[in-house]
Amino acid sequence: MADIYAGEPDAAIPIARAIQESRPDHPLGYLLEAEADWWNIYCAACQIKWGMIDDWSHGKRPSHDAYLKLADKIIALAKAQLAQSETAEMHLYVGLGYAMKARVYDERDERRNVARSGVAARTEFLRALQLDPDLADATAGLGFYNYYVDTLSPVVKILRFFMGIPGGNKETGIRQMKEGAQNGVLFAVDARYYLAKNLRTFDLKYADALEIAQPLVERYPRNPIFLLLVGNLNAELGRKDQAANYFNAALNAPVADEDCAARVKELANAFLHSLN
Repeated sequence: MADIYAGEPDAAIPIARAIQESRPDHPLGYLLEAEADWWNIYCAACQIKWGMIDDWSHGKRPSHDAYLKLADKIIALAKAQLAQSETAEMHLYVGLGYAMKARVYDERDERRNVARSGVAARTEFLRALQLDPDLADATAGLGFYNYYVDTLSPVVKILRFFMGIPGGNKETGIRQMKEGAQNGVLFAVDARYYLAKNLRTFDLKYADALEIAQPLVERYPRNPIFLLLVGNLNAELGRKDQAANYFNAALNAPVADEDCAARVKELANAFLHSLN
C-alpha cells in the first residue's frame, strides 16, 4: 500500500501477487492488486474540466476487464469465507469489492451498474459495522455512499427513485469519510483523497479540501495525482507560487506507467500555463 500511494503502483503488484500465492483463499492480495491497477487507470483517464482535474471522460477501456475480474475475485473469496464463519472483516472485503466495481462503472457512465454495486457495498458495510462498530474502513465506505447519493444529479435521483436505492446524507457522509481517513487501514488514503476531491468539486470548499488533502503530499511527496490536486486547490485559493511548486513537482515525479506519465505531464503543463 505504501508503494501504491507513493505513486508507484506498478511496484506494488508483485507484492500483491506474492500475497495471493501465499494466501490464495484470502481476498487481501487481490484487493491490493486491484487498488494498484485502479490508480494507473484513474491517472491515465484524468482531464482538466472547469479548472479541476478528475476523470471527466467516460467509456470502456481495455484495462477495465482485468480490474473487474479482480473485484469479482475479492467478492467471491470473501463470500466463501463468510459461508464458513461470519466476520466483520469479510463483510468489509465484500463491500470493498463492490465499491471497486462501482468506481469503474462510474468511469464508464454505467449508472445502473453504479447504483447496484453501490447499494450492495452499502449493505455489506452496514453489516460489518453491526459486527464491529469500530471498523473505520467500513465507516468510510458507508460515508462514500451517503455523500454521493445526496449529491446526485436530478437525472440520477429519478433513477434512484425507480430502482428503490436507499437515500443518503452528505453531512453524515463527510463525517464518516473523515473518520475513515483518520482511523482506517485499507481505505484511509482513498477516503482522504476522495473527500478532498468531493469538497472541491461538489461543494467548492477549497480551503477545507486543502486541509484534508495536505497530509497526502506530506506523506507521499512523489505521488503526482496528490501533487496535482493540492496544486489545483492552491491555485483556486489564489496562491500561485505554491500551486506552481506542486505542479512542477508533479511534472518531475517519476511515473512508471507510460499512459499515466504522459497524462501527468500534460496536466501539469496545462496547469502551469493557466497560472500565467
